[in-house]
Amino acid sequence: MKKLTVLGATGSIGASTLDVVARHPDRFEVAALTGNSRADLLYEQCLRHRPRYAVVGAEGAAALAARLRGAGLATEVLADPQALEFVAALPEVDTVMAAIVGAAGLMPTLAAVRAGKRVLLANKEALVMAGALFMAAVKAHGATLLPIDSEHNAVFQSLPANYAGDPAAAGIRHVVLTASGGPFRSVPLERFATVTPAEACAHPNWSMGRKISVDSATLMNKGLEVIEAHWLFDLAPDQIEVVVHPQSVIHSLVQYVDGSVIAELGNPDMRTPIAHALAWPERIAAGVAPLDLPGLARLDFERPDGTRFPCLALAYRALREGGNAATVLNAANEVAVAAFLAGKLPFPGIAAVIAATLDAVPGAKLPDLAAILAVDAAARRIASDQLVRRQP
Repeated sequence: MKKLTVLGATGSIGASTLDVVARHPDRFEVAALTGNSRADLLYEQCLRHRPRYAVVGAEGAAALAARLRGAGLATEVLADPQALEFVAALPEVDTVMAAIVGAAGLMPTLAAVRAGKRVLLANKEALVMAGALFMAAVKAHGATLLPIDSEHNAVFQSLPANYAGDPAAAGIRHVVLTASGGPFRSVPLERFATVTPAEACAHPNWSMGRKISVDSATLMNKGLEVIEAHWLFDLAPDQIEVVVHPQSVIHSLVQYVDGSVIAELGNPDMRTPIAHALAWPERIAAGVAPLDLPGLARLDFERPDGTRFPCLALAYRALREGGNAATVLNAANEVAVAAFLAGKLPFPGIAAVIAATLDAVPGAKLPDLAAILAVDAAARRIASDQLVRRQP
């Protein structure tokens, strides 16, 4: 019986994780759930999974605790700033699903790594912000890191079982990350200035949270995944290619020097990579419909349009520059996306704010976590200043 902490239980990845877990009560037990501001959903999840701990924002903690007591549950509700790190490192927990979106997920995910857990990584920002430090911690503390993003999970499944971070030794030429192209793949460019948050969040294939949906619409999500792939698989920037694949059936591919290409296919449902990582190296049912190959009719591929998706080039720029550039990129993107979702920035302004912030922050090395957090804070201030300058 594996015991789990689910960081970000009330988000789309967290909810999908709990769906898979509920299908295998003989295999998994939930020790802790976290949900920030979505106390009502967290309450329902606690009723079903009866965790020892629930972590929620301070404003909802008392009410959630009272409701759980009224329902006869002994779940302890936590809301202090260190609660996320505490439940990520619980001694009785084997596996931690790291599904908190954005920079907020860095510290609890690091706590799980430093506790030597099996970490199911759905928080790509942890690697984007602190890749070198994060991967060093994985090695130093004997943690097991399994990727949950469908693309990286597909790469993981397509690599040799004994892959040890040496592409040349494994005969790898390059890796191809597929992108759906989001909701604006064929929308006229002149429409971009009037795109609404609702339109940007209406992903054609995947059900995701608002922030990641906007990232998919700008293709920044794929840019962050390029940086993540660099750290996960020790790949150079030129060994990571992005291809637009609207059907989202092939999740990624690995091309080998002998001409072979190995790909992972499946319906666009995050329960597949979640189930794979939960049970790895075994396989368990995920509740996902089998792929109907004759019903697909066709699979399309195209190169990303740099004019339509400038955020992808910004991510490659940050990866090649190294140092603090990826941390700056991530911070500026989070500020810009939040402003767009709040109706304070037009859709094309997201890339503009990120580019201006990258230009404004001097390059520097990041020797430790304190330096990473300082750069993150400085980049957010500069990105916020860029927003002010763009106000009419």
